[in-house]
Amino acid sequence: MDTRSEAREFLMSRRANLTPEQAGLPVSGHRRVAGLRRGEVAMLADVSPEYYAKIERGHLAGVSDAVLESVARALRLDDAEHEHLFDLARAASGAARPVGRRRPKKWVPRDSLTRALDAIVLGPAFVRNGRMDILATNALGRVFYDEVLDGPGQGNLARFCFLDERARTFYPDWEAAADITVSILRTEAGRDPRDKQLHDLIGELSTLSDVFRTRWGEHDVRRHGSGTKTFHHHEVGDLTLTYEAMELTAEPGLSLLIYTAEPGSPSQERLQLLASLAATSPAAPPRSGHPTTVQEG
Repeated sequence: MDTRSEAREFLMSRRANLTPEQAGLPVSGHRRVAGLRRGEVAMLADVSPEYYAKIERGHLAGVSDAVLESVARALRLDDAEHEHLFDLARAASGAARPVGRRRPKKWVPRDSLTRALDAIVLGPAFVRNGRMDILATNALGRVFYDEVLDGPGQGNLARFCFLDERARTFYPDWEAAADITVSILRTEAGRDPRDKQLHDLIGELSTLSDVFRTRWGEHDVRRHGSGTKTFHHHEVGDLTLTYEAMELTAEPGLSLLIYTAEPGSPSQERLQLLASLAATSPAAPPRSGHPTTVQEG
């Protein structure tokens, strides 16, 4: 990935999305665009217009953390955007975190990890990487994501979202799901710009999906830590689930996500029904978990 172009487009998009009123600046006269001017960002960041213009052209190598912090404050970046800016600066300086530089072999979950997944029985649980590949699941997760694992998605949540028509039923608010999916991939691209498999995935989705390509150009990023989502599963119907995501410290770049339903709710009853289907389905995975052919490296 061209880190300079990525930084330039990201900063320009954030500037375009911030109005003078939001930045606390007076507005006078006719403005051709709604967003801030480059000189206004420079003033808010307390740097010269020339220096900020250089930064916005994507020249982040050597820019101090203090200046990056000033730019982040000037552009009112949220936590995910702030982290993304610093990821881009690290990449420009040749110090990107080696998320995608793990062992060049097919990833297999450790026995202790599969046992931990098996111990989670009240909701779908799965491990994924930053490319949104589902790498391992518990039994309920395998049934919950059966269409993702067995269809055009090839076990990848982004492919499922944009290349499998069933995703528009599985995600009742598909537009929001699509936005989240792209922002997660965009965040990962800034974190590890040398991940070839991620580049290939983005290229594939950009070629095959106009809606992905449009969203990719918006340069939105986000953290995916916790929240509530709605689903429509083809076996049990509507589900409203909360999720928690945890980084696996023993596996850099991988996350464990767990979905649960509110006790006593219709969603919990439907999850219990789905769990019973998982227990009796011949497609349910063995206790060793759901093996993956995704190559980590």
